[in-house]
Amino acid sequence: MNLDVAASTPLDRLSAALTADLDAVNAMIRARMASEHAPRIPQVTAHLIEAGGKRLRPMLTLAAARLCGNRGPYHVHLAATVEFIHTATLLHDDVVDESHQRRGRPTANLLWDNQSSVLVGDYLFARSFQLMVETGSIRVLDILANAAATIAEGEVLQLTAAGNLATTEETYLKIVRGKTAALFSAATEVGGVIAGAPEPVVRALYDYGDALGVAFQMVDDLLDFGGTAAVIGKNTGDDFRERKLTLPIIKAIAAADAEERAFWERTIGKGRQEEGDLAQAMALLTRHGALEQVRQEALRWAAHARAQLDLVPAHEIRPMLADLADYVVARLN
Repeated sequence: MNLDVAASTPLDRLSAALTADLDAVNAMIRARMASEHAPRIPQVTAHLIEAGGKRLRPMLTLAAARLCGNRGPYHVHLAATVEFIHTATLLHDDVVDESHQRRGRPTANLLWDNQSSVLVGDYLFARSFQLMVETGSIRVLDILANAAATIAEGEVLQLTAAGNLATTEETYLKIVRGKTAALFSAATEVGGVIAGAPEPVVRALYDYGDALGVAFQMVDDLLDFGGTAAVIGKNTGDDFRERKLTLPIIKAIAAADAEERAFWERTIGKGRQEEGDLAQAMALLTRHGALEQVRQEALRWAAHARAQLDLVPAHEIRPMLADLADYVVARLN
């Protein structure tokens, strides 16, 4: 494999190592998102799936299966399943959040309507379960069905926590483990299961995915206060405008004096936001070191993810997964 290591990211290197499998996954995705009777389904699905996403989650499934010596065909089904679940949640999220941009492009609900986004998301969930069943593994079905339920639970918890200044770091972690890390950990876990890996290896892969997902979301929450639209795929400050209690804000509220708390109560608690409030919020986050604290926590979660790989078989994929954990946090640079 002749790769220009200096010019490529860990994600690029992992993608190159999995090229044949990814091609098979993409072919399966295109075939299964088709609809004989409702042409809007492939239109909406293609808009999001083919919008330049990195296929990170399906890559995790393929990588875990390869690392564990998988010999069967069903890792491709499971990788496509993971991508369908992810895409379905994005379609639903954009409706809930009333988002206008995703991956740097207009959202499906903006181009079509909310009804189309919700119903096509439902279709993709149904397709994902069809793919799971084709593997013939009840355990795989159990893992991914639980993940789908946990993702929805995390999203509902985030919805009910929005604007609530009493939201704790413990609640934040529950939200993150639900809405983001659950699919990361399921993606890596089912890769090990379908390959017939020993239980300690399957558990290590689950723990790797869980920690990677937490680090990934913490970095996303940080980028909302300083990333570019090209990096985060949405507008800077969207979380603030949507009154989401992400970890940087939770830490800043915990350190706030009376005047600062009144600011957070007005902008987040009551949703009365004015020109200049985002800049003021960012100034408060910087004043209390909230952004740096969250960056350090993301680094710790990435280190925890890397540590789990000591428990899995030696393989050319393993250092790529370790580098990927570093890369997730390096997006902050």
